Amino acid sequence: MYSDSDLDAAVQAGVLSPDNVYALRLYVAGQRAASIPDEEHFRLLTGFNDIFVGIAIIILLVATAWIGNVLGPLSAGPMKSPLGGILTAGAAWGLSEYFTRVRRMALPSIVLLLGFAYGVGSAALATGVGLLPEGDDRIMSLLASGAAILTAFAIFAHWRRFAVPITIAALTAALVATVCGLLMASFPMLEDAPYGPVLLCGLAVFALAMRWDMSDRERLTRRADVAFWLHLLAAPLIAHSLFNLLEVFRSDMSTGAATAVIGLYLLFGVVALAVDRRALLVSSLAYVLFALYQLFHRAGAIELGAALTALVIGSALLTLSAFWPMARGAILSRLPSDMRERLPLASLPPGPVAAAT
Repeated sequence: MYSDSDLDAAVQAGVLSPDNVYALRLYVAGQRAASIPDEEHFRLLTGFNDIFVGIAIIILLVATAWIGNVLGPLSAGPMKSPLGGILTAGAAWGLSEYFTRVRRMALPSIVLLLGFAYGVGSAALATGVGLLPEGDDRIMSLLASGAAILTAFAIFAHWRRFAVPITIAALTAALVATVCGLLMASFPMLEDAPYGPVLLCGLAVFALAMRWDMSDRERLTRRADVAFWLHLLAAPLIAHSLFNLLEVFRSDMSTGAATAVIGLYLLFGVVALAVDRRALLVSSLAYVLFALYQLFHRAGAIELGAALTALVIGSALLTLSAFWPMARGAILSRLPSDMRERLPLASLPPGPVAAAT
């Protein structure tokens, strides 16, 4: 059995042409679509060896950072030497040359990219803090922005070399951190109310994710994996900031606020169905659980409030999962045709809606 990574490697080696691989993937997707709806697949494991190698890589990178921090402390400043981050980034890049470029292992590649980004970011931040140990909050925000933008450049170089799908999401996260740091430095009052800018960044990341999604509506190429990770980044930025603006976790939440949270969750469900991505539903789950619990508690179900909340939400999510293609078809049938023609084709039931899309 050949994996997608094997096919990508065959294209790079010149054994197969990109057109032939694309046609093969279309054929396989068509064969599966008759009986198995899309489950929002993404490449995480190519085998159990991925888990084994991933654990070993984590142990090695932690040890590398630890040794670097012990052997090279700065003479000034509250932070350790950047040596730990430099060694971690170097080790992650070197291991990627084999486990990503040669072996094309999915989970180890993700771990190595995250380790590389952490190493570069921590080294840059440690260097800045060591040089300016007495800086105020504004200077710290600027240092964080500088470290984030350096990390973004390093991640882009990693993408050019290895093209791991999660890399674009990591690059975007670094840019979001840069923007937020600059805003905090320019407008100190945002430190007490950062959720507005974070929400705007989340919406921008969501738009970027949709751009990648719309470039591969059949979800047959690496672009779909890139879009998956971008949606996974955008969802908590949107959900966390939006619900915190509503002060969801207040103990004295009113019935109206709890109802508004549930209404927003239903709206997230409509968006998730339209774009065929479940990240928004998962990221906002804790908030809707709390809001529904408050409603049951106010209704008098004090002892069974938590159990009833879990029962309702669990049943609703399982029902939605079971009827996802039909629910998505119902949503898409109510959208304008030009919008349908730009949304992903996956998870569409057979019938007029699928044909129109």
